Amino acid sequence: MLNHQTPALSEGSPVSATLESLRIKQLEEQSAALRNSVICAFNQLLDLKDLNTGVHSTRLAEWGMRVGQELGLEESELQNLEVAALLHDIGKVGIPDAILRKPGRLDPDEYALMKKHSEYGWAVLRMLPGFERAALDILHHHESFDGKGYPAGLKDTEIPVVSRIVCVIDAFDAMVSSRPYRKGLPYEEAVRRLNEASGTQFDPVVVRTFLSFAQAEMSTVFAAAGTSVSSAL
Repeated sequence: MLNHQTPALSEGSPVSATLESLRIKQLEEQSAALRNSVICAFNQLLDLKDLNTGVHSTRLAEWGMRVGQELGLEESELQNLEVAALLHDIGKVGIPDAILRKPGRLDPDEYALMKKHSEYGWAVLRMLPGFERAALDILHHHESFDGKGYPAGLKDTEIPVVSRIVCVIDAFDAMVSSRPYRKGLPYEEAVRRLNEASGTQFDPVVVRTFLSFAQAEMSTVFAAAGTSVSSAL
C-alpha cells in the first residue's frame, strides 16, 4: 500500500522559512498589541487618579515625539520616548492625594515624598518585559542638566536623552496649565523661564528644538490646558 503521508518539511526549505517568518510576525504583532494594552491601561489609571494628569501625559507624548524626530532619534528611542512621556507620572499613584492636591507649597517632608514618584514609576515599569529602557528614562526625568536634579544627580549627557526631552516638555506644560489652585502662566513667561533655566535645569538643545515649533501650536494647547488664548499670547 502506498504511503500518502505528507513528507516532513526540511529545515531550510522555502516553505519552512515562510512559516517561520509568519510565526515571528505573529509574535511581534502580539507583543506590540500587549505593549499598547499595557500603556493604555496605565494611562487609564492616570485618568482615574487625576484627569489632568492623563491629558497632560498625552500632550507630552505628542510634543516629545516631535522633538525626538527633530533630534534624529532612532526608532527604538522614539518608542521609549513615547512610553516615557505617556507614563512619566505613573509613580504618582503612590503619592497621597493630600500631597498631590495640596493648594499651597509643600513642606520639606511632603516634597521629599513627592520626589519619590519617579522612583516609584521606575520600580513598576522595570518589572515589565520591553519596558526596562523606558523605566530608566522615567527614573531620570527630573535630573537637571547641571547635575542638581534627582534622584541620581546626573548631569549633561549622563542623563538619557529621552529623560532630557521629557524634563523640558513636562516643565513647560506644567507652567502653562491651569490648576484648581493657580492659573497657568502666559506663553511668553513660560518661554522666558525655559530659556532662563536652559543650561542649568534644561538641555539647551532640547529647549531650542521644542520652542522652534511650540508657538505655532499654542492656541490648541492653551485651549486644552485651560488657559485663555487672549491672556496667553
